Amino acid sequence: MRWARLPKAPWYLGGLSFAESSFFPIPPDVMLAPMSLANPKKAWHFALITTLASVAGGLLGYLIGASLFDLIAPSLSKSHYWQAYQTAVNWFGEWGFWAIFIAGFSPIPYKVFTIAAGSLSMPLLPFVIASVIGRGLRFFMVAGLMKWGGARMEASLHRYVDRIGWATVGFVVLAVILTR
Repeated sequence: MRWARLPKAPWYLGGLSFAESSFFPIPPDVMLAPMSLANPKKAWHFALITTLASVAGGLLGYLIGASLFDLIAPSLSKSHYWQAYQTAVNWFGEWGFWAIFIAGFSPIPYKVFTIAAGSLSMPLLPFVIASVIGRGLRFFMVAGLMKWGGARMEASLHRYVDRIGWATVGFVVLAVILTR
């Protein structure tokens, strides 16, 4: 909460959001939620910063996957992210656009999917669209819950955010299956 009140907090939020989408392990929700709670009038502004910076970071992840994958593959294969990367590759084969949308909204490491999208040469425009929608839904939901629910909602959000994310994944998968 102390960081959320700093004059440069929006810059820190943008930097964290950018870094998390391509290489950093801490999700921006940990800063977005308290900032929205501390200043509810700016909650939508903070969500927009988080979304745009996250998508920009996702483009860096895409670039890493497209141009540096052979260089990072040995390290990635030895990390705890390797299984998530393999899942991302499988999901792209099965779901395409929806894989990025789901990763953008859910607790799945989005950074792994941005790198996979680049390494698999996913078309850039669908990647950006899915990222904007998925990340935007997630971050605007977090900001909105903090704006309307206050401190009680923050405790609930921490407790249920993963469940909300997985429920959304299930809903999207079901919707895609039913439309096919």
